[in-house]
Amino acid sequence: MPRTRSPRKSSLQYWPRKRARDIVARVRGWAESKDAKILGFAGYKVGMTHIIVNDSRPNSITKGMEISWPVTIVECPPLKIAGITFYKNQGYGVQKATTIMAENLDKELSRTTPLPKKINNKIDDIKFDDYVDIRVLAYTQPKLTSIGKKKPEIFELSIGGLLKDKLDYAKNNLGKEIKVEDIFKEGQQVDIHAVTKGKGYQGPVKRFGVAIRHHKSEKTKRGPGSLGPWHGRRMWRVSHAGQMGFHNRLMFNNWLLKIDKDSSKVNPLGGFLRYGFVKNSYLLIKGSVPGPSKRIIKLTQPTRLNKKIPSQSPKITYISTESKQ
Repeated sequence: MPRTRSPRKSSLQYWPRKRARDIVARVRGWAESKDAKILGFAGYKVGMTHIIVNDSRPNSITKGMEISWPVTIVECPPLKIAGITFYKNQGYGVQKATTIMAENLDKELSRTTPLPKKINNKIDDIKFDDYVDIRVLAYTQPKLTSIGKKKPEIFELSIGGLLKDKLDYAKNNLGKEIKVEDIFKEGQQVDIHAVTKGKGYQGPVKRFGVAIRHHKSEKTKRGPGSLGPWHGRRMWRVSHAGQMGFHNRLMFNNWLLKIDKDSSKVNPLGGFLRYGFVKNSYLLIKGSVPGPSKRIIKLTQPTRLNKKIPSQSPKITYISTESKQ
């Protein structure tokens, strides 16, 4: 049989393939919502396990049967609202105008950003007619987990509802804790923003799946081969060696199967590899999630809902807690 050759592979959608700016994934768009609450949350990837569910999907060939699904566990300690950011419509578009910080901030937040010694701006001093959008500054509490980390991550979260509703929600929750149970519900879909596992500088065979050439080929075996005239420069669309992994990625419409506070239902004997034990509220998400264990995962409300996924999660009859050692 003839050899299968694949000199050009992969997608040009992800370009340039370079490292992410920050370990905290960037959210480029938010869903629209009428409810006055924040449209996202963040947690730490624990690891994976498998569950047994009673398949209740109406069009499934295994409807009514017990089947096994792989799930990812994401631990979600409460977030704290550190401040409120106001956006104004200026000459270059909608830009951040001012930020009001809370007074009772945790001392661990100083590891991430300089804390103000004195709060000069107050909410009562701001004229809200000049602003077009309001968001909150939230930060994580890794000290509540077992990952051995104290430095929190700080990021912005959008709020749903009208501008007045956004303001009331931000004022009422400034400096307070937000729980994941108040933001998401079981059975819904979530978009996941994360930074993938870094793999360093890799060649085109591992990076793009280019076929290895014959051992008597000239110059190289693990290259893409000759794709043009006899000169040294290749086009950027040809598979090159370069950075692989540690990219900012977005996964649409992940099925949120379970939200629970009882961590004894998922903690295996000896804890999870490279993580430890779950101590806070956690999520069970069907399938895999980008990034290694301990990495921060952002979850947002879905922007392009998949109508084929049911709005109710199936009944979970078993969660594997066997030792991962």
